[in-house]
Amino acid sequence: MLRRIHRLLMTALNMFAEDAEDKKIPVGGQAVIEGVLMKGKSLWGLAVRRPGGDIFTESWPHSSRTQRMPYKLPFIRGVVTMCEMLAVGFKALSRSAEVALEEEQEQLTFKDILLSIGLAVLAVGGLFIALPLWLAGYIATAPLYVNITEGVLRAVIFIGYVGVIGLWSDIREVFRYHGAEHKTINAFEKGLVMTPENIMKCSRIHPRCGTSFLLIAVIVSIIIFSPIKTLIAGESFALQVLARIVLIPVVIGISYEIIRLASRSGKIGLCIIAPFLSLQFLTTREPDIRQAEVALASLNTALEGGLTA
Repeated sequence: MLRRIHRLLMTALNMFAEDAEDKKIPVGGQAVIEGVLMKGKSLWGLAVRRPGGDIFTESWPHSSRTQRMPYKLPFIRGVVTMCEMLAVGFKALSRSAEVALEEEQEQLTFKDILLSIGLAVLAVGGLFIALPLWLAGYIATAPLYVNITEGVLRAVIFIGYVGVIGLWSDIREVFRYHGAEHKTINAFEKGLVMTPENIMKCSRIHPRCGTSFLLIAVIVSIIIFSPIKTLIAGESFALQVLARIVLIPVVIGISYEIIRLASRSGKIGLCIIAPFLSLQFLTTREPDIRQAEVALASLNTALEGGLTA
């Protein structure tokens, strides 16, 4: 269950950040179990390596509420996109597990989905909100320093978490497919001839990766939580944690707009987010050529619906 929650969160966050892309950039993607999911203009393309060695592919229509009012308004569209990515993440992970393991997966009911999301919120709230808030109170005293310390601790805890779960063999494999996905998108955006060999020559670091979004969200949370810290100073610890959880959509919406703006700002935007890209050395691993083949199959499947204008 914990691994499913982790995969769901990483899937949603990575696809969410990569969805904040310039209109000239046609694809985004995410690693799943033994495979890769890619997003084209009108299709999601899933490719998974079967135990027998062949590659399974599947596609389904891509549409988003962010194309309609009021969901496409700034800040609102970020939260809507996150919710949509959670839904796609459930579907892609469930389907990839079914194909990779060659066994029928238990169908998730609406109740199961709500339970998983609830557990994920509790895990995020406990590990990345309550714990750094509690520790910061012992390290600093002035409200401003407490808030900065809390943000730094949140970043450190997240980086440590990624490092620890990367020790699991199955998560390392997902990180290798994550690297293959990045390499494939980089090769496509450079206009290279799309072969596994050319894909392998590209970088596994990509500016729209969701891990970069998470570090930006940490900085945004410091700014957003500062006035709240002052307003509810002296209130119970539970109320302070609840206030931060309630403000998560605000942090998501602002962070989304920052990623979106950076992706549209060329070299200037890349320079701004460059310090945040280093975390990808933890969340990606160098893939082999067979994994590059899967990522390429996913991209081809997604682009059957045409390129983004």
